[in-house]
Amino acid sequence: MTDNNTNNSGGGGNAGLAFIVGGIVVVLAIVAYFVLARGGMAPESKAIDVDVNLPEVSAPAVPTVN
Repeated sequence: MTDNNTNNSGGGGNAGLAFIVGGIVVVLAIVAYFVLARGGMAPESKAIDVDVNLPEVSAPAVPTVN
C-alpha cells in the first residue's frame, strides 16, 4: 500500500526568501542613510589662486625667396 498524502506545506522556501529580501532592505536603508545624511554637508572650501606667467613667444622670421 502506498501513501498518497498530497498535503505538502511549502512555507519553508518563502521564509528563506523573505529573510533575504529583508536583509537587502536593511542594507539599502543603511546605505541611503549615509548617502543622504552626509550628502547635505558642504565640502570644505579652499581658496585657490592660479597665476600662469608664460614667456613672450614670437613667430620665426619667414625666409625670403630670391
